[in-house]
Amino acid sequence: MDQNLFNDICLQQLTLSGVHEGETVVVLTRGAERTEYADAFLWAIQKLGATGYHMRLPSPASAGGAWAVGDSGLGNIPLAVDALKAADMVVDCTFLLFSTEQFAIQAAGTRILTAVEPPELLARLMPTTELRERVETGAELLAKASTMRITSPHGTDVTYQLGMYPTLSEYGYTDTPGRWDHWPAAFVFTGGSDDGVDGKIVLAPGDVLLPFNTYVQTPVEITVEQGFIRDIRGGAGSSGLDADLLRSYIESFDDPRGYGMSHVGWGLDERAHWHGLTQFGGGMGMELRSFYGNVMFSIGPNNELGGPNDTACHFDIPMRGNSLFLDDELIVDAGELTVPEMRPVNRR
Repeated sequence: MDQNLFNDICLQQLTLSGVHEGETVVVLTRGAERTEYADAFLWAIQKLGATGYHMRLPSPASAGGAWAVGDSGLGNIPLAVDALKAADMVVDCTFLLFSTEQFAIQAAGTRILTAVEPPELLARLMPTTELRERVETGAELLAKASTMRITSPHGTDVTYQLGMYPTLSEYGYTDTPGRWDHWPAAFVFTGGSDDGVDGKIVLAPGDVLLPFNTYVQTPVEITVEQGFIRDIRGGAGSSGLDADLLRSYIESFDDPRGYGMSHVGWGLDERAHWHGLTQFGGGMGMELRSFYGNVMFSIGPNNELGGPNDTACHFDIPMRGNSLFLDDELIVDAGELTVPEMRPVNRR
């Protein structure tokens, strides 16, 4: 993307995020990654009359292997954490999520925006206040529920007992102290009780495996009991390849908490494409997490919600054509949202 265009979309983003004169905003990068992001955000910060600077962390000591979440690169640099805690806002171009350092920065009242997706995707899925309103409607409904049930024509039937953990929303910008968000994003989620998720989930071809950034090719049957996956196997008539890959990935962490059930919710952005992995290499998959009417469940850490599981093994799995009930009320009907206030104007 042309740098001037990138500057403009970063200015739009920081305007939505309420950056103004008198604030201090830090742009955080790592190694040689996303230096053009830092340039664009610093230009936008100046344009809004705020004070900004660029904090660049060293590259990771090693690369490759499994994608382990929770390693911020800040663990041995307390002075850097203190500086970020002193800022009004941090633009995170490294992916701090699930790290203890991120939670400490938020607890200090600093708001955080993660921006790691390709610039073209950031531009196409620019947040809007209208989308925020629809996301917040979903969050209000989810926060009141005591149970969630997910079903599908393929055989999924799983129930989450809710209420232990808060409901969180992502709509792509952050304008309140201590809030984290991810650009782009448009979904709501919570977590089931630690021992309160039971049933069967059947992944169908076209469902998405993140961070593999691949589409399911062969059915996968996942048995869940008391909040943990007890069995992963190929569905009837399947070669079992996707089940083998999923199982092998979790086993590679040698951490039984990698089988724990994490957050669960649904997407609301009608502009996001299910086929998004075919563009830009999929980025980090935020488009797939956000596409309208997907039901997404996650495996692994729940510390983002305040839970005890901080395993580095994490999977997000957005599914198509599923139905989701809150306290027996149908909220997502085979991929279509039922509540008018959550639907875009052209679908009401």
